[in-house]
Order: sequence, then structure tokens, then C-alpha cells
Amino acid sequence: MVDSVARAPVVRRLVLIALVAFAGRSLYVLTVLQHEEYPGGLDDAGLVRSYDELYYTGAARALADGDGFRFESIEGTTEEQGVHPPMTSIVLAPVASLTDDELPMRLVVAAIGAVVVVLVGLVALSVAGPRAAYIAAALAAVYPNLWMNDGLLMSETLAAAGTAAAVWCTYRLLATWSWRWAAAAGAACAMAMLSRSELALLVPVMVVPAVLLARTAPVPHRLGRAAMACATAVLVVAPWVVYNLGRFEEPVLLSHGDGNVLVGSNCDSTYHGTLLGFHNGFCGFIDGLPAENSREAAMRRRAAFDYIGDHLDRVPVVVAARVGRLWGAYGQVQMARIAQAEGRPLAGSLAGLVMFWILVPLAVLGAVSLRRAGRQLWPLLAPIVIVTFNAAAFYGLTRFRVPAEVSLVVLAAVAIARLRSANGQRVGELSDPGAPARQPAAGPRVRPHSSSTRPRGPRARPRSIAPISGGSAAARRAA
Repeated sequence: MVDSVARAPVVRRLVLIALVAFAGRSLYVLTVLQHEEYPGGLDDAGLVRSYDELYYTGAARALADGDGFRFESIEGTTEEQGVHPPMTSIVLAPVASLTDDELPMRLVVAAIGAVVVVLVGLVALSVAGPRAAYIAAALAAVYPNLWMNDGLLMSETLAAAGTAAAVWCTYRLLATWSWRWAAAAGAACAMAMLSRSELALLVPVMVVPAVLLARTAPVPHRLGRAAMACATAVLVVAPWVVYNLGRFEEPVLLSHGDGNVLVGSNCDSTYHGTLLGFHNGFCGFIDGLPAENSREAAMRRRAAFDYIGDHLDRVPVVVAARVGRLWGAYGQVQMARIAQAEGRPLAGSLAGLVMFWILVPLAVLGAVSLRRAGRQLWPLLAPIVIVTFNAAAFYGLTRFRVPAEVSLVVLAAVAIARLRSANGQRVGELSDPGAPARQPAAGPRVRPHSSSTRPRGPRARPRSIAPISGGSAAARRAA
């Protein structure tokens, strides 16, 4: 296909950028992350190890040993575990079967972070062409709020990869209306939700509205592709859901960790004071909790909802603080110190905050540019909506913003690429790179050569991938 041939050199350059990014992430793991210690004031000695890292590595080793997701919790009891979805542990399990050393696991996560760089570039390629793709990949390679996660044994890197893949597949679906891209979009969403539970919203919030509201295909086509994406997502997630329904006493779909999250974010210390809008694990200590995990989670949920019902007057303030924490508008330094306690360098978090505030206005300009050019924006805006809703419902934490960082980087890259493009276009003038150049609106036309000496033939078009605006009929037939 012509489209594939034109994409090939762009993809090769994106891979080169990703290889450089992997080298940088590996160096970060070897020289910084392996030696990152708890900040001063904490009694624990040794390297930083968050609860999530202990969970994911414990699950990976249990899988490698053939025990499924039955392993010893931090309380010291061996039982069925489903605090988090399984994808991170599944990815780490093959390494755990070969060695107990965590360094290879961290390098695997760093490699996935390099894949994110390629996927971010592909998303930008789909909406704005090669120039934006290279810029987006470069931004993703150096953005601290992405690379600081690439080496931690946690879910954020896989969530970023799943989100970026889902956004890209959705844009390819809108360009081609191919059944296989509909299935790919559903599968990518499933991979994302198996990394972080809240990303289950990608299917109903991102894919389905983007497909149904597009006007570049007949209604039956849109309905069919939306149904295919939903069915594929359900099919991919079904084994994990069925597994959970068979091993817990109370119904558990993706995880049962919401009980602890809810009770820890809805208590006195998170409705007032320095932890306003955050989470306090000590609030989870409730007398008379059942021993079985799903029943314990159900009891915690009831306690959280009871607390919310008794303090409805504080909910607007708490929700505002949660969203403010997520988007760097409240408790910025405190958020950086909390990230340090999870293994991220304090200097890196502060640098990430600075770069984030540079990207935000650029992302707004990029969104305006795409909107004026008639591009489909919703696949890029949906992750922003999802993480904001998640923070409002639970609590605010900088790393919970990772799925939306994909969109921010792409939109900022679009703005940078279009501020002054090679042909002098300004922001908001994103013409289709595959379309003929526009003639001046007025004034005499000056021809440097006479018609007798000037070679005739079709006007050359820029060598670029046409950004997606629903896709032309020819492109859909080619795909």
C-alpha cells in the first residue's frame, strides 16, 4: 500500500529515537534508580520499595512458580490476590522465572517505555504528519513524567503504552474503517485496562464516541466497528474476569483494590489538613474486617460511602483538591516528595513539573490547531477526561496522570510543528499535507520562467502522511 510505503521511513526514524530513549532509560535505571534511597525523615532503611512494587514482583514470582495469583501479602498471609489488574505481573513473570534479580525486570519496563516513545510518535503522525511525529517522540523521550516511571516495577509504563496504542488504533480505525483496526483498538483498550482498572473507560469514553460521531462512514459501518471494538475488548479481558469470579467470595472484575483506595481517600485526614485530596493508608485499619480479600474490600467500600454520605458538605472542596493535585495546581512540592517516597528522584519530579507547565499551553495551542483543521480531537481528549474523573472519584496523584501525558505530548508536538512550518503556515492553518498548495488570495502572479521553458506536469505534493480527518475514500480502499 502507498500509505504503508510512505510511513516506513518515518517509523524507522521513530525507532531510532526510541533506541536513544531506551539507552537513556537504561542509564537512569543503572545509575540512579538502583540506588534511590528513602528521603530523610523515614525510618525505613535501604532502597525505595513501594507497596505496588512489592505486589507486582510478588505476583510475578508466584506466576513463575506456577501458583497463579496466590502469594504472600505484606501482612504475611498467603492468599488469593487481586489488588491490581494482572498485566504488569504477567510481563515481569518470564524474567522472574529466570532470576530473582530485579534489575532485568526494571530494564524490561524501560524497554516498554521506549515502545511508548514510538507509539506517541505514531499518534502524532496520524493527526499531523511526520514533523509532529518526530517532535512528539523526542518530547516523550525526554519528558521526566514519562521516563521516571520507566524502570519502576509498577503499572504506569504499561498504562501509557496501552493508552497510546489505543489512541493510535482508534485514529487508524477512523482513517480506514477497517475491521482489523476496530479489533486492534478494542484489544489495545483491553491491554490498558488490564494495566490500570480505570482505563476500562477507554472503550465507552474514547473509542465508541469517536467512532459513532464520525461522519466519514455510513451509520451501519460505524455501529459495526464500535461493536467489534467492544467485543474484542470483552474477549481479551474475559479470562481474567472469569478467573476472579471463580476464586473470590464477592464479585471481583478487574481488581478489588478499590475498597482500600476509597476508604483511604475518604476519612478525616484526607478531608482536612495537609493530606486534603490525597490518600491515607492508615484510614484502612478498620476493626472486624473479614479475612477474605473480596469481603474485606466490600466492607471498606461500605465504610467509605458511609463517610462520604456523612460529609457531603466537604466533597466539593475535596474533589477540587484531588483534581488540583493531579494537574499540578495544588500541593506541587508535596506531590514531588510523595513521588520520591515511591522511588522517583525529587529533582526529576520537580523538572517534570516545570516541563508539564510548559507543555500545557502548547497542548492547548495544538488542540486549537487540530480543531481548526477539522481533525478528530476526541481520541486525544478522552484520556484527559478519564484521568480527571478518576482523580475526582478517588484521589489525586501525579503518576495517575500518565495516560493523559500521552495526549499532552502529542498536542504539544502539533503546536511546535505548526508554529512556523517550512512553508510559513501559522498555528491554526494545518492544511492537508496531501493537498495542493494554496494560491495567494490576491495580487499579481510572478512567474520566474516563461511557459515555454517551464516544465509542465502535475504540481508536486509534499512527501507526508495525510493527517486523519476521517480518511478519504481512496485511503479507505487502499487500507
